[in-house]
Amino acid sequence: MRIFVAGATGAVGRLLVPLLLKAGHEVTGASRTAEGTELVRCMGASAVRADVLDADAVRRAVADAAPDAVLHQLTDLAGADGRANIRLRREGTRNLVDAAHAAGVRRIVAQSVSWAYAPGGTPADESVPLDDSPEPPRASMVGGIRALEETVAELGTAVVLRYGILYGPGTWYAPGGAVAAALRGEPAAFLGGIEANDAVSSFVHVADAASAAVAALGWPSGPVNVVDDEPARGREWLPVLAGALGVPAPEPVPGGGEPWERGALNSRARSLGWTPEYPTWREGFAGQGI
Repeated sequence: MRIFVAGATGAVGRLLVPLLLKAGHEVTGASRTAEGTELVRCMGASAVRADVLDADAVRRAVADAAPDAVLHQLTDLAGADGRANIRLRREGTRNLVDAAHAAGVRRIVAQSVSWAYAPGGTPADESVPLDDSPEPPRASMVGGIRALEETVAELGTAVVLRYGILYGPGTWYAPGGAVAAALRGEPAAFLGGIEANDAVSSFVHVADAASAAVAALGWPSGPVNVVDDEPARGREWLPVLAGALGVPAPEPVPGGGEPWERGALNSRARSLGWTPEYPTWREGFAGQGI
């Protein structure tokens, strides 16, 4: 297949492009910087420089690539700017889908998240609706996710990968990343708080996120939770992560967490044939998968 990868140099994209090439696909990777396009070429793919917020540039890039499928791995997280990331999900996704439609593309695989579900007492599967009445600032995040998912669904086949919290190289959870800085007492380095409390999270290593994106080229439309096998409370996973990062572990906090912090289940992804290399964050953190 001819594949157009938007976000080819992000934490997932830079692992995804080599996997696509290894699988025999013809890949065009897009980046908004000259450095990014050079990285794509070094990975062995064709490269195009385009800012996804520039509708005309994206339309030309997709038309020139003439892909059979588009892989949407776009984020804007480097500066921990939630508003920029929401804008990318809304406007960037709109531009990408319009470009795909104009080029006759009928398959898209898009990156979403697994923590936008409605509140509940157990980990969520894909039958749980997105949160429809969150308070600010969560309302903006969920609204951006809803817009992304509804927009990509306009194409013929749209697989939405609801990733867990990404960890591994190039993420906030890598050594030297924002979470390590926060645990060293530099809270300004991290968007939001981080506590060893009862809030439940689901994780996925970036390598497993990339493998799911490749597999999703053959999946049916709809959302799929791409998370590991063990949703866990902060007081369980945070000390393990801190140990792997070589930074102090925070003291446990009784209770805490929001009703929507419930984690997610990966039963559907596994039923589609996806098997994570890191079945739980325990192996990923302790085995230096970070």
